[in-house]
Amino acid sequence: MRMQRKFVLLLLILSCFILQGTVLKTLAIGSISPNLILILVISFGFMCGKNTGLWMGFWCGLILDLLGAELIGFYALVYMIIGFSAGCCCKLFYDDELRVPMVVTAAGDLIYGGLVYGMQFLLRGRTDFLYYMIRIIIPEMIYTVLLTVVMYKIFLKIHNKLTEQEMKERDSIWLRK
Repeated sequence: MRMQRKFVLLLLILSCFILQGTVLKTLAIGSISPNLILILVISFGFMCGKNTGLWMGFWCGLILDLLGAELIGFYALVYMIIGFSAGCCCKLFYDDELRVPMVVTAAGDLIYGGLVYGMQFLLRGRTDFLYYMIRIIIPEMIYTVLLTVVMYKIFLKIHNKLTEQEMKERDSIWLRK
């Protein structure tokens, strides 16, 4: 069943990339669109733990790097850090609680925005951090947290369904020997 989980996670990653590149670009407000990939990485890191968050972050970041980043490995590292950090909050995970994933997503988006600013703008001599924070980081964080309310519930249902199937398979009479 682990193979089925990996396949479903791969489909989720690809569908989130497609949605973020098409539908969410049309829903952009002032060229600010929510970061669906970040929600995916944080949600599964938060639900499944450090290792899943780390690997989800790595693969999502690597795909982003391969699709047009100037620096290969930068987004992989950023998303790995965020996924691992979200996985550290795994002990706070409760099915019905929505506030904690929203706070973790907000913190993850702030970390993401800070790291992107630090590596892509600050090192090039653009030192107007307050402008970048007010115009890009905070609006994107708010938009991403609002989308988290909907997407987290969808990801939670998928996670619960996969976990339920894995438990049924583990408890199967044919596999007890």
